[in-house]
This record gives sequence, structure tokens and C-alpha cells, in this order.
Amino acid sequence: MTRLLPKEPVIAALDEEWSSLLELLEGLDDAAWDSATPCPGWDVRAAVAHIIGTESMLIGIDPPAGGDADAERPAHVRNDIGAFNESWVTGLATAPPADLVARLRELTTARLDTLRSMDPVAWDAEGFTPVGRDTHGRFMRIRVFDCWMHELDIRDAIGRPGHESGPAVELALDEMTESLGYVVGKKAGTPAGSAVQFELTGPSGRTISIDVAERATVVESLAGPPTATLRMPVGTFARLAGGRVDPASVADQVELEGDVELGRRVVDNLAFTI
Repeated sequence: MTRLLPKEPVIAALDEEWSSLLELLEGLDDAAWDSATPCPGWDVRAAVAHIIGTESMLIGIDPPAGGDADAERPAHVRNDIGAFNESWVTGLATAPPADLVARLRELTTARLDTLRSMDPVAWDAEGFTPVGRDTHGRFMRIRVFDCWMHELDIRDAIGRPGHESGPAVELALDEMTESLGYVVGKKAGTPAGSAVQFELTGPSGRTISIDVAERATVVESLAGPPTATLRMPVGTFARLAGGRVDPASVADQVELEGDVELGRRVVDNLAFTI
């Protein structure tokens, strides 16, 4: 099922996300760019190169020389999308940080101009997205999620927490919610007749309910009390869903109620990103 998403909130969220990211990057010294992020094999420079690469692809720019997508894959590259990402990481490996920031600013400004001028037919048109065929609007919501996740990676790498609320976070959580039926039903093996509820705390917190009948489905509300409730900050949820942290390392940030064994199984299987 395709997602027809209103254009203006998604573009506003992208604008907010890219502004937050650029503000963060402009304050880094050169040494910080070599800090390891939670993404295996990637430092801050690699995370920024990845974002530059995807936005460049969307505007029709090829990877730079030295970014060979057909080269032998490092251990952390597990699929073709990962190989494409790595072509930009290697291609921009020696670029000065100031040049990367300038390039990202120029790209995101151009991308926002393109998106704002896009007509509704093009915005709603079906095509490639990282999760299969869907509308261009859905792809852009995925961009909000992806860029925000990598901003969190950078913040964790340099020890500068922040940006866990606001329009970009709200849309990133909307996108992440799409995968929770799969996580709860298939990955965690929640039995039919059960229900799982996430209570995310903080300024952008929300309640997400999953009812498991023939299949696990995100629903507006549950008919009765949940079988298991998982309560945690938005940032903890994002890092678990992104596979950025070992569940055991954030156990003190997660409260489980009801069927604790089921709740723990959901937490242990929450990672779903590629």
C-alpha cells in the first residue's frame, strides 16, 4: 500500500533536520570528524559522506572518483544499498571537513528548492524507495528518518546529545512506526491474541499500539489492556530500532510491564534498519 503524504510537513521536517545537522557539523573541530559512530566501520566523516551521497544521487550526481561501488566490500557492507553508500564514503574520504559542510549545505539548499517546486503529481508518483515501491513523498519521509538517525550517530560519537524532539523527530517516528508490526509479530514472535504497547517519553513522545490477530498491526487504540508495555525515551527507542546499541546496555532506560518476557523479546528484536 502506497503512502500519500502531505508535502509541506515533510519538506519542513527535512529543512529542520538539515539545519540541525549543519549547525552541529559547523561546530566540530577536525579531530571530531574521525570519531567512530555506532554504525560499524563509519566515523563522522563517513556518516556525512553517506548523507551527501544519497542527496547527490537524488539530484543526478554520480559518486566521485575513488568511490567504486564494485570494489571488494568491507565486512560492514551487507547489500547493494550498502555498497552504493560505501562508494561515497570512500570517494570523499580525503575531503576536508569544511568542504564536506559546504557541499552538504549547497546540496540540501538545492534539494529543498527542487522539492518546494515539485507538483503534486510528481510528489505522489510511485517509484523506488529504500523500502520498496512507494510515493516520492514516502521516500522523502524516509530521508527525514535516515538523516535524523545519522545525526544521532554523530551526536553519540562526539558526546553531544540533543535534537530528540521537533518536526523532524515526529516524522522520523511516523516512519519507524511502519515497521513495528513486523518487529512485534515476526521478529519477536508475539503470539496471536496478544497486544504490545510502546510508551515513548519526552517532548515528542507518543503511544504506539500493536494488535496481534492474524498478523501484527499498528492500531489507533487497543480494545483492552496490552499484554506487554514497553516504556522508554524517544532517543532510546530510536537507537534500539536503528540497531545502534546493545539492548542490555540500555536496560536501565526501558521499563517493562505486563508480560515481561514478551516485552524483553520485543526489545531484543527491535532493530530493523538495513
